[in-house]
Amino acid sequence: MEEFKTHYRTCNLCESMCGLEIKYMDTTVISIKGDKKDPLSRGHICPKATALTDLYTDKDRLKTPIKRTKNGWVSISWEDAFDEIETALKRIQKKYGKNAIGSYRGNPTVHNIGLMLFGAPFLQSLGSNQKYTATSIDQLPHHFASLYMFGHYLMLPIPDIDRTDFMLIMGGNPAVSNGSIMTAPDFANRLKAIKKRGGKVVVIDPRYTETAKIANKHHYIKPGTDALLLLALIHVIFEENLLNLAHLKMHTNGLETIKEVAKNYTPKKVATIIGFTSEEIQQLAYDFTASKTAVCYGRLGLSTQEFGGLCQWLVNVLNCITGNLDSEGGALFTKPAIDIVGLSKMTGKTGSFNKRQSRVHKLPEFTGEFPVATLADEILTPGEGQIKAMITIAGNPVLSAPNGKQLEKALESLEFMVSLDIYLNETTKYATIILPTTTGLETPLYDLVFHQFAIKNTAKYSEALFEKTAEQKHDWEILKELTKRFTGKENSLNLEQTLDYMLQFSNYKNPKLSISTLKEHPHGIDFGSLKPQLPNRLFTTDKKIELAHPLFIADLERLNKKLKLLKINAISKFPFSLIGRRHLRSNNSWMHNSIRLVKGKNRCTLLINPIDANSLNLKEGQFVKVSSDVGQVKLPIEITNNIMYGVVSIPHGWGHHRKGTNMKTAQQHAGISFNDLTNEQNIDNLTGNADFSGTKVKIEGVKGV
Repeated sequence: MEEFKTHYRTCNLCESMCGLEIKYMDTTVISIKGDKKDPLSRGHICPKATALTDLYTDKDRLKTPIKRTKNGWVSISWEDAFDEIETALKRIQKKYGKNAIGSYRGNPTVHNIGLMLFGAPFLQSLGSNQKYTATSIDQLPHHFASLYMFGHYLMLPIPDIDRTDFMLIMGGNPAVSNGSIMTAPDFANRLKAIKKRGGKVVVIDPRYTETAKIANKHHYIKPGTDALLLLALIHVIFEENLLNLAHLKMHTNGLETIKEVAKNYTPKKVATIIGFTSEEIQQLAYDFTASKTAVCYGRLGLSTQEFGGLCQWLVNVLNCITGNLDSEGGALFTKPAIDIVGLSKMTGKTGSFNKRQSRVHKLPEFTGEFPVATLADEILTPGEGQIKAMITIAGNPVLSAPNGKQLEKALESLEFMVSLDIYLNETTKYATIILPTTTGLETPLYDLVFHQFAIKNTAKYSEALFEKTAEQKHDWEILKELTKRFTGKENSLNLEQTLDYMLQFSNYKNPKLSISTLKEHPHGIDFGSLKPQLPNRLFTTDKKIELAHPLFIADLERLNKKLKLLKINAISKFPFSLIGRRHLRSNNSWMHNSIRLVKGKNRCTLLINPIDANSLNLKEGQFVKVSSDVGQVKLPIEITNNIMYGVVSIPHGWGHHRKGTNMKTAQQHAGISFNDLTNEQNIDNLTGNADFSGTKVKIEGVKGV
């Protein structure tokens, strides 16, 4: 009898980069466990890792191209698919212009090295500026703050969680996400370790999250008011002479401006509006500054709101003026083996903003991309520059972008659409042709992006476990062929050769890094903890941190107007604030066809506080109708004290009830789509990021469902 073999790789189903030890025989996975020798994850995995088996064996997964016809979907050859795509896209551009082709790249793009390395050259070959990604429905405010404070949009400060004495977590649930823009596998135990060494963890969130349950203290906050809390904390720091710039004292601009604008945001002025007392705000400022080391971390709840740009800017300001930026135990910058920050600087791509505006709503581009919130209108609005064809890559914006029904209407109106995807899902069902890629265990992996955001400097390359079949193509092979069709030139390098070339510019020379070196270290190579790097690592022209860029200061006027409105506390047709939530066994919209991850009780429910439930005469498990200014959904409720009065929560990424898809397991656990309630017109005016958190809704009981 043949013995089991062992394969080591990194899980690519979230940002954590957990090392896996996979036992297998032939093409059958026997077990998936954590790799105890992985220097970053140390043997930790979450339930998602085992779903790699489901992904590999999924009968619904596409492996060859399919084409939509009047009589349904039919299989076509790769050559025919490429020919039809080339002909259609060239015809459309000849008739309507270069910008008649739009593109959308989804979240899984950054989890796949082939898409990362070969996707941009293909889109560049089309010559269209109509580019969209999941960035503007997620972390854009982080990049925006980094561009204007540190000079590079990828220079994101990462919490030094393993050495901090005080961690303030706002609008994030890393015990479930394992860290987002903070790659930190086994986050829950790392958080517990802070407490064990005498430190303190404080969570600010409208929901008593899984992270809050581990923390020393949790405080509710009204959705969308986080910027006011941050400004009040900064106010106290100046007012009480708690300022400490540490080694960055001579490397900052705008400190006096920050002091001046913070005067307006006293704890007393903002406390009631945000759901605190003034004493609680003051004490939080005292505790944060009294700790030897401290770090403030703000994530999705801060980014996907009306003042996302201000929030992420203020998080950085708070860390900086308390001596916790670029300091051990605070927020540090990474030094990855493949330094995409440094490499992009060499080509002059440090980020851009507002170099051009979108056609319909005049929204600013950011680093060559327009906000997803305007995509549907760019397709539906007639005129020169109207999008007539779309390319989607590893994305399902019908479920993940605001006002999904409006986007459905837009996609249905296109003359042509091509999707690189492994499923016939809620978005790809509108494609003319779907090009399926290999995935998961069939693919090699190097986490180009998440090493940039990790709490420790490591490097690891994972070879594919299983060979692809003769009929399949890797994502990079597909993109190389498409690029050749539009440039007339063939890229002579394959995936490994491209990575090998990038490793030549590595920050580390001992050992000298190459693909061969990384293959000799299947568990990964440990380059140690993050270290201070400023001012040398700054990309601003004067090598100083810009604390008070005029764009942020000007946007405070918008916040002040909101502050006045919040004081009025007017009665609304939509009295509840809707927030999202994430579960450990899913990641956005892309894992719901795995039975291991969706089995058990229904997770797509509305969380509501008992006070609110009683006022509406609602009972546990009852179905309710949730209405907003753009749509309505029906789903069951969970009555819980773990959510703030006046706030309700629905998880995002569900809504698999739409007809025309072929994801049987997902359809059996359909849920409803959070984004059938969100309005694409609601954005953070500063950055263009979507404003999801705090969507105003009405709740009504439903009988007979």
